[in-house]
Amino acid sequence: MTDHHFNHAAAPLRIGRVRLRVRDLASVSDFYRDVLGLTVLERTTRGTVLGSARAALLELAGDPEVRPQDRRAAGLFHTAFLLPDRASLGRWIAHAAGAGVRLQGASDHLVSEALYLADPEGNGIEVYADRPVSHWHDADGSIRMATEPLDIPALLAAGRGAWSGFPADGIIGHVHLQVGDTLAADGFYRDILGLDVSSRYPGASFYGSGGYHHHLAGNTWNSRGAGRRSAGGAGLESVELIARDAATLAAILDRARAAGLEIEARNGTPVLRDPWGTAIALAG
Repeated sequence: MTDHHFNHAAAPLRIGRVRLRVRDLASVSDFYRDVLGLTVLERTTRGTVLGSARAALLELAGDPEVRPQDRRAAGLFHTAFLLPDRASLGRWIAHAAGAGVRLQGASDHLVSEALYLADPEGNGIEVYADRPVSHWHDADGSIRMATEPLDIPALLAAGRGAWSGFPADGIIGHVHLQVGDTLAADGFYRDILGLDVSSRYPGASFYGSGGYHHHLAGNTWNSRGAGRRSAGGAGLESVELIARDAATLAAILDRARAAGLEIEARNGTPVLRDPWGTAIALAG
């Protein structure tokens, strides 16, 4: 990324891998490979790991016996795949159109330009490119976000060339979650994880680290009043947050202990659960 774009590696927290539980492993894996251009890094009968040429981004755990996900429950709203520049997004739009991909929406958020779709099991996806950081702020320095029509012809014109798969420097830029209550979400994502509330919409809070417009978000648009998630269903299994340094990770765990939260361990990685049972794995 050029120097006027946000440096995710320098943020105290950033998104690592997203893990989904799916019913039809083959079809969902093929979708992320063919539509998003992710590379299959590992494949077994029980799971697939996909990512860029540089990093694993998405883990799919297959189990045909799991319940279909409840669209009104807490969990995933979308996983947002961040392309390195506007030209990459333009190339992806042309690829998606040529492949007959059904899009669910397209928006100009001022901080970014975004397209929305879903995988074969209804897991939400955003594909987006950020505008330069200098475009993000109001005169008072606040991050300014909106939902306006997207200029797709201009993006296509910026594409220049053919899509050749998910770029090596593409990442998961943010994950947007469904929650039951935004105040309770603030109590976890702001007060325990230490993320900043970067913006608010009616029924949604956006949480960023190091000045980013958001690494995580929580909304109640489909899930207002949702209770704790029941175990074993399809959909989001966990979101990995990568801490820049040991002190950042230790501070989160100290706040979690002080609040009386259970700290689980998964393969040596501490895992916290938000008030609705969504798992946040904390990597150092």
